[in-house]
Amino acid sequence: MAQEAGWYGAIPLAHSQEDELERLVREQARLVYRVAFSVLRHHHDAEDAVQETFMRVLRYGTKLKEVREPKTWLARIAWRVAVDRRKKMPEVAIDELAGMELKAAARSADDAVSGAEAIEILRRLMDGLPPGLRDPLTLSTVEDMSTAEVGEVLGLTEAAVRSRLFRAREILRVKLTGLMDVKCDQ
Repeated sequence: MAQEAGWYGAIPLAHSQEDELERLVREQARLVYRVAFSVLRHHHDAEDAVQETFMRVLRYGTKLKEVREPKTWLARIAWRVAVDRRKKMPEVAIDELAGMELKAAARSADDAVSGAEAIEILRRLMDGLPPGLRDPLTLSTVEDMSTAEVGEVLGLTEAAVRSRLFRAREILRVKLTGLMDVKCDQ
């Protein structure tokens, strides 16, 4: 009988962990998807990464009570899952992306920097950055995380995050300036 009582006592514990996981999924699924999508840039891959992220959370559910910042903890797991998936994808160099943009239909400089096209060019240039620069920039700008949160997710100091953000923005500025100069000459 004593053994049965112990077994029944585990049921509320299991339900509370399930309830906590369900709450996390409801509250943070969008964040996890955005983090995964910002890395993978493909809807289906991001959805798969979200599933894998929550499967990992379920697997390590006992650690859930120890987590101080669930948002950052989930973002870190999602980031690692997405980066692991991205490693299986081919990388495209930033110069190749810039060349692809220059070969696009000739338009005036004003048209090139307007609206969605400018955002797409910037996104492609960001995708072409080395991962060590792209990752902090994506988390900071796309996911609107603080340097402390980015550092925690990527395992970097705040100073390293700020340095990488500066270098990434400088590379993007140079590339965008070069694109605009070439388009203006055409």
